[in-house]
Amino acid sequence: MRDAVVVDIVRTPSGRGKPGGALSGVHPTDLLAQTLTALLERAGIDPGLVDDVIGGCVSQAGQQSMNITRSAVLAAGLPEHVPATTIDRQCGSSQQALHFAAQGVLAGAYDVAIACGVESMSRVPMFSATQGQDPYGRLLGRRYPDGLVSQGVSAELIAARWKLDRETLDEYAARSHRLAAEASAAGRFAGEIVTIPVGDGSVAADETIRPATTVEGLAGLRPAFADEAIAARFPEIDWRITPGNSSPLSDGASAALVVAADVAERLGLRPRARLHAFAVVGDDPVLMLTGVVPATRKVLERGGLTIERIDAYEVNEAFAPVPLMWAREVGADPERLNPRGGAIALGHPLGASGLRLMATMLGHLEATGGRYGLQTMCEGGGMANATIVERL
Repeated sequence: MRDAVVVDIVRTPSGRGKPGGALSGVHPTDLLAQTLTALLERAGIDPGLVDDVIGGCVSQAGQQSMNITRSAVLAAGLPEHVPATTIDRQCGSSQQALHFAAQGVLAGAYDVAIACGVESMSRVPMFSATQGQDPYGRLLGRRYPDGLVSQGVSAELIAARWKLDRETLDEYAARSHRLAAEASAAGRFAGEIVTIPVGDGSVAADETIRPATTVEGLAGLRPAFADEAIAARFPEIDWRITPGNSSPLSDGASAALVVAADVAERLGLRPRARLHAFAVVGDDPVLMLTGVVPATRKVLERGGLTIERIDAYEVNEAFAPVPLMWAREVGADPERLNPRGGAIALGHPLGASGLRLMATMLGHLEATGGRYGLQTMCEGGGMANATIVERL
């Protein structure tokens, strides 16, 4: 059986996803195109050898519509014969793109593939695709007559049910900024970040990291999702989720080159990691963010590993309760969890986040000599992806 390997993986800096953010002046097609160009230049591979490009994007509307991955492939100057498609697995879209690319290699459908993702939340705000319309319909409403809730409310439910108080959440958020600031200052992100030209200058560092963040400062922020109707439905909620212990709206792109191991050897490419195991699950769409737990258990079983064998874990910090709940449920070592900070500090450009986490985790494994890394992401609709990689 073939092995699928990651030859290289890159990401843009994370820009604040609002007007005036560092990357808000860059069209999302251009943002992804420049990321693809940088990936191929670093790998030194003929772009014409790429069999397919699979890209993640959540808000596929406006400037991110019309199969933005294909637009970016053409904008990057790849040969016209290289196809592309855009997928939506919500926050895990680019992680799912990595799975699809690797599975295509393992199946023999591809020799060389690119997984990527992009989201410009400054130009295409969340929920742009629905534009006030009902995305659910009558039959889904019949199954869930009390209605589904926003991810922020789901985070509140997790905080309440796992008894994660406000101080614990804010302490975790401050840790994220501290670790990310330390990693950034030490140059640990340099190997994964692509510098993006903007106007007369460029962006080379994450704009979302706040080194001065303290628990005391976070304590002054007001809850972001308080609602009387929700409070009546879920009396256990006491409103602990704030902008400070949530991931910020962000702009960014990411990309990975996935190749069959034998093809990489023939082309003289040096792989950085082997894709060891994959999993994707569905879970309660009201709690929504808890799928990371069954996804982790499933991928560990498929990979023949235990959590103790994993040297680093990246669990997306959509909201602080998610990684804290996850670590408690799977018995993970807190010191191995998001060791360079997570999305609370590094941003969450939805369609690009999966490969951002993978780039950061792989860089950490290489720097520390770790062998296995596990990544998992909660996703809208109550889903989660999980991936285990082996550093080579």
